[in-house]
Amino acid sequence: MTNVTKSRPLSPHLQIYKFVPTMAMSIIHRITGAALYVGTVLVAAWLVAAASGPDYFSWVNWFFGSILGQLILVGYTWALIHHLLGGLRHILWDVGLGYEKHFANRLAIANLVASVVVTLLIWAAVLLFV
Repeated sequence: MTNVTKSRPLSPHLQIYKFVPTMAMSIIHRITGAALYVGTVLVAAWLVAAASGPDYFSWVNWFFGSILGQLILVGYTWALIHHLLGGLRHILWDVGLGYEKHFANRLAIANLVASVVVTLLIWAAVLLFV
């Protein structure tokens, strides 16, 4: 009996595809979208704490003021900005712009760089003015 599966083509997978910036940004866009769900639950918890009274609110503020809380807030800010910029990149594609391979790759890299820079600017402003 012959083995018919040996002659079948392989399904595409990450070892076959060349890893390109647009692929990385697509993956990161999905991850940041999922992270925004978790972050939004934390924002809702903060709002519930504000409505629940000073004891619960001070505990939640203490958590968000801790190093772990600050890292979570910075990560949430970055996810929000990165997802927003990725959405704007997708709007460009929806109107038929930016399909050229080199431009799309440069735009993907710019999305990552801009999201980090804007996040740093936001947190610099927060730390300077609050």
